[in-house]
Amino acid sequence: MKAANLFVKCLENENVEFIFGIPGEENLDLMDALLDSDIKFITTRHEQGAAFMADVYGRLTGKSGVCLSTLGPGATNLVTGVADANMDNAPLVAIAGQAATTRMHKESHQVVDLVSMFKPITKYSTQVLEPETIPEVVRKAFKLAEAEKPGATFIDLPENICELDTDELPLPASTNRLTFADRDLIKQAAELVKQAKHPLILVGNGAVRSKAGKYIETFVERHKIPVVNTFMAKGIIPFYNDMAMGTAGLQKGDYENGGFAKADLVICVGFDMVEYHPHLWNPNRKHTIIHIDTQNSEVDNRYIPEIELIGNIGPNLKALGEAIDTPIESTDIEFHLRHAMIEEMNRCRKSDAWPMLPQKIIWDLRTAMDSSDIAISDVGAHKMWMARMFRCDEPNTCIISNGFAGMGIAVPGAIAAKLAYPEKGVVAVSGDAGFMMNSQEIETALRSKTPIVILIWNDSKYGLIEWKQKRMFGRSAYIDFKNPDFVAYAKSFGAEGVRIESADQLLPALQTALKAPTVTIIDCPVDYSQNDRLTELMGNVLSEIED
Repeated sequence: MKAANLFVKCLENENVEFIFGIPGEENLDLMDALLDSDIKFITTRHEQGAAFMADVYGRLTGKSGVCLSTLGPGATNLVTGVADANMDNAPLVAIAGQAATTRMHKESHQVVDLVSMFKPITKYSTQVLEPETIPEVVRKAFKLAEAEKPGATFIDLPENICELDTDELPLPASTNRLTFADRDLIKQAAELVKQAKHPLILVGNGAVRSKAGKYIETFVERHKIPVVNTFMAKGIIPFYNDMAMGTAGLQKGDYENGGFAKADLVICVGFDMVEYHPHLWNPNRKHTIIHIDTQNSEVDNRYIPEIELIGNIGPNLKALGEAIDTPIESTDIEFHLRHAMIEEMNRCRKSDAWPMLPQKIIWDLRTAMDSSDIAISDVGAHKMWMARMFRCDEPNTCIISNGFAGMGIAVPGAIAAKLAYPEKGVVAVSGDAGFMMNSQEIETALRSKTPIVILIWNDSKYGLIEWKQKRMFGRSAYIDFKNPDFVAYAKSFGAEGVRIESADQLLPALQTALKAPTVTIIDCPVDYSQNDRLTELMGNVLSEIED
């Protein structure tokens, strides 16, 4: 068979369901081979959108999302989404067509060294030089992408290699299996917990990837130790659980209000340092730390674990819980984050302020969505509000890019989420700037019959940057822009468009949109003058502001 057909069979062998990408001259043979495959090719309008779709698909499902481009500019357009997946530990396999090997040794049209370019932002980057190596290359790319900690891999596929014949077949897929921690280490860790006066659990995205939520819930119910989660671990235990303190990672004030100032022991479960650096929550290096993860801890002078329980996170946490054979004394760590969030949302849930307060937008969004529906947050000022205030009762129901924090992820990410879970409501929560970065994928959503809701927080500026500029310099610089008419823009694609003109219109608009069989874009003006209140309420200063 042709090497291109073998490549597709290898992808089928990896149970690939979707490939997101754009056809090009250097992947012609691969595209033709896909016509005879059950793999669904989702033709996107930009390669960055394809990479973000693969990124979010991988994060939600645990299976590698796959994106495809041609050489040169097609491949360079994949970079942001690939880097985002790699830093947020989402399994992704990126594939790019390449010029024939007969012209790669010299200056040649659209040819760049893609393997070298992708190497710093992937776990594995390689070029196929012989058709016989395709089964090994594809198997290795998927194996490494999905192995803890997951991330991105890259395959460069020259066009003349695709045309060659081969008798090779796909390799059997193997399962990555995690081990259990040493029993003596578990006993030692249990003694540390029993000796602690103010233990605290910090949960990161690794616990979500490992599906450790039920283990954490059981541990917390038994031992009554408070839990703080990072942005990417929202919903790891339901917010209605009394031990759920809330989301930390926004600012230095989380040291006090997240309970870290009082804590003497921090049990880090699936903690990814890229989310919430230890210098923010362990500035004085006073905490005793237990590290429970799939891999050994990063070397950092603010993160030196007393004990590391490495392997399968859930079972190791279960074993630790069973080894703690005496009751834990009630902690007097105060739940500042939880209480401030509840009080603030209750304060604003009936607000008729215009433009709308961020708190009210989030209240209406949470009210409209079922607990298992999925919100994909873009990056910007709204991300800070979503991370802190959007209540989650299930993991992977609020997707936030927090390691690489790439703007433009929400719209393509929502398409991938709807393709992966068509039975769930999906909302892309985006600022106006982030929306415009990949708004062309509205057409992709309509063509692929993925009815998503796009909620635009409209302030006609780079609001997060303005916030930081004014806090640092007392003035802003070059952050204003003019938006199109988003309702007319939506309708030009054949989507529904809704403009919110008073605070009482958003909730019914969201409820209608979530039931609609098409894409709905909701343009909602937002008042970000409340940004400082977010830091005051949950930072170092708790101040009263007029309602």
